[in-house]
Amino acid sequence: MPAKILIITGDAAESLEVLYPYQRLREEGYDVDVAAPTRKTLRFVVHDFEPGYDTYTEKPGYTWPADLAFSEVDPGQYAALVIPGGRAPEYLRNDPELRKILKAFFDADKPVAQICHGPLLTAAVDSLRGRRVTAYPALELDMQAAGAHFEDTETVVDGTLISARAWPDHPAWMREFLTVLRAKAPAS
Repeated sequence: MPAKILIITGDAAESLEVLYPYQRLREEGYDVDVAAPTRKTLRFVVHDFEPGYDTYTEKPGYTWPADLAFSEVDPGQYAALVIPGGRAPEYLRNDPELRKILKAFFDADKPVAQICHGPLLTAAVDSLRGRRVTAYPALELDMQAAGAHFEDTETVVDGTLISARAWPDHPAWMREFLTVLRAKAPAS
């Protein structure tokens, strides 16, 4: 039976940061579930960089069904966790069911891949203190406030925590995550 990976997300997540790891991990032979606050069709967004803007722009993205509500997740059934970015982490960090899930993965030292604004979730459960991370560069002060050492580079590996800045860093992020994942939890 293939190992299972959990992606936690919600509305306004960055489309590419959910769907790229979802498809890449399935391609690798893993079963992948998407969990959200409730079982529903999620509405993702597309963030892009356009000349003349001081920050990224946001447009409607793809829709995707959540397989599970956070309250239905048994972290013990999953080998690893993926935390996409976008705006979703800004409100998801307030969900007590999600914080229980996050804590379980870190307590068990399971592989966790986070990208962009995803580290706002791991900061919310105090799992960044003393660790090296990257995130969307605008979060540097947030990462430092969470006790992390911020590095502005495409990917950072700190034990079983693999982080990246944003979707342009996908190749390096998934390459490093899969290296850790294959060692800790081969697909089959």
